[in-house]
Amino acid sequence: MHHTRVTAGLVLPAFLGLAVIAVLSAMLLSASRHASAPDGPVDASGPPVDRIGEGASLPPSGPSSPARRARALGVDEAVRELELIRPARPKLADDFTIPLAGGQTFKLSAQRGRAVMINFWATWCAPCREEMPAMERLWREHKDGRLAIVAVSVDADPKVLPPFLGQHRYTFPVGLDPKMALAHAYGVRAIPSSFLVDRSGTLVALALGPRRWDNDASRALIAAMIERDIR
Repeated sequence: MHHTRVTAGLVLPAFLGLAVIAVLSAMLLSASRHASAPDGPVDASGPPVDRIGEGASLPPSGPSSPARRARALGVDEAVRELELIRPARPKLADDFTIPLAGGQTFKLSAQRGRAVMINFWATWCAPCREEMPAMERLWREHKDGRLAIVAVSVDADPKVLPPFLGQHRYTFPVGLDPKMALAHAYGVRAIPSSFLVDRSGTLVALALGPRRWDNDASRALIAAMIERDIR
């Protein structure tokens, strides 16, 4: 009997690789842009959550001040706009140490006092590539060090990363998880998946699928995570 995993409303056999899941995610991404959203929240296996968004379309970014939007939106409204999953109860994100493509290491517990985005992706994943320019813009906006980003690559061969990162001029830290040990530890069922952690190390929200990480709602949520602990 095969175990199953759930992603974006589909039940997939566990022996299917993430490459297949990424293709299906891309198909769902395209289809969802021409379909009406279902009434009510979407149910999925796993721990209870406050709300599950489809995570299929990228809301347009806006030009207004991130600080003003952070004050105006609030955490709950930003989470709703981004269609994020909130944990049913506050919990610390599991600590980990991972090697980086540049030769350094990234340890989650060493980031206390900073907001953290942990993004799981691969070079062959089209939805992952779609959101990365916005991630880079968000990273460059926070050169003050109050936001840490680590994009954890699950590519089986890390040698594909230097030419890819060089071609696109991405400068955020990239972690190496070729055997998917960290991805499995975090229960990643599909990519891209992004985990948002506040300055106290508490897991704030999860995004399944690509997001426009440089829009007003994203900036508002990141600003709140930097300024205070989110409960």
